[in-house]
Amino acid sequence: MSITRRTLLVGAGAGAVGLLLAACTPEPQPAPTRTKTPMPRPTAPESVPAPAGWLRSTWATDPYSLGSVSYLPAGADPSERERLAEPVLDRVFFAGEATDSANPGTVVGAVDAARRAALALIAAAGDTERIAVVGAGAAGVIAARMLTDAGHDVTVFEARERLGGRIRSEVDDEQWPVPPQLGAWLLSDDELAALSDRLVDISDETMTFDTATGWTADGEAATVDGAAIAAALQKAESAASDPSIADALAASGVSTDDPALAASLAWLAAMTGADPARASSWYPPDFPADTVHGVTGDLITFLKEHLDGLDVTTASPVVRIAYDDRGVSLRLGTGEALSYDRVVVTAPLGVLQKQGIEFAPALPFAHRGAISALASGFVETVWMRFDEPFWTTEAAIWHVIGGDGLIRTWLNLQPATGEPVLVGLVGGADAEQFAELSERDAAVAARASLAFFAEPAADEG
Repeated sequence: MSITRRTLLVGAGAGAVGLLLAACTPEPQPAPTRTKTPMPRPTAPESVPAPAGWLRSTWATDPYSLGSVSYLPAGADPSERERLAEPVLDRVFFAGEATDSANPGTVVGAVDAARRAALALIAAAGDTERIAVVGAGAAGVIAARMLTDAGHDVTVFEARERLGGRIRSEVDDEQWPVPPQLGAWLLSDDELAALSDRLVDISDETMTFDTATGWTADGEAATVDGAAIAAALQKAESAASDPSIADALAASGVSTDDPALAASLAWLAAMTGADPARASSWYPPDFPADTVHGVTGDLITFLKEHLDGLDVTTASPVVRIAYDDRGVSLRLGTGEALSYDRVVVTAPLGVLQKQGIEFAPALPFAHRGAISALASGFVETVWMRFDEPFWTTEAAIWHVIGGDGLIRTWLNLQPATGEPVLVGLVGGADAEQFAELSERDAAVAARASLAFFAEPAADEG
């Protein structure tokens, strides 16, 4: 694998398309940020100590992600993903979890979409062509590997200075018992089996969270379930139009202010990124089981194995793709124009929606419609290591029921690692809000979300 910060590979391959980018054209302007109501500054509870170790993600504000996963909002259907997956002139191919209708929002979906796009490109291409792959996440890596193995000259362009895309492992053996995972790392039983079949067998490098509890101001309670949500979704099937999950619940007479239901919706959002106020009730994400597997190794090493012998160019955001029936030309953020025969685009849905990549000419209406119709979901993760545990429960999954904390789902790593480490998960609109907090305010908000767990232990003393 050859990794460079920025590699210029100007050459033949796209014919006259290179001239299109050579002309002086203005860069796309970022969309203005909407004004939000200022959030009150959180206050840390004295009962929860400051963590000795702290890490968090900010995918919602990351300009190369602008979200974590995709989902179907009310009124959309899975065909939107299929439309986005269609090649454009057999020159521009799309991959990534947003283009997979079988396993959307997952690494498995990203891998499957990459395989599909690579096979479609191989069928359309000649014996040896120059191919660009935009993005070095799971989809980009798998597509690049397959295209290289098919005999094509492939270059991968990654906007960040690191590989992995929305997979991010932080290896620090002195601070953490396992590498903190700030991106995609939690898998269901089916996803773990599928990922082992498609990418790499990681079953020996996972820990299982299979005991769950609810927690209220009065202590432990029954864990959350999706029964009320399932009943509302079943009733919504006969509605005249597709309501959101929140609207379906309201129509069924269930109050979303109910603390137990709010905790259930928070668990759904934390595992899928979907905002219940927007998510389709006709095509909803599956309610997650109270058993998940977390990866304990460095996920990036698995991806690097597939990049052996490939040219990977980091710190090179692609901001414009020009294409015609003869080839494609890419413009980097630094202004260089590079010519290729074809391109595989694995940029996240949020980047496509915010026009982080300009297409010339504009993408076909079906593609633009699909990009607009899908929703970009948010999932943020916070890792906190403490000197001593302040909680008493041995349960691995905690659901906060009640209160006004931003983070309502916590994973307890102490039973698996022997060290007092908690991982907070927050999804949907709350995740977007959490990502916008400063480091100081985010740490305080996380401690405030843990207050329920400390109070019973503090009262005993």
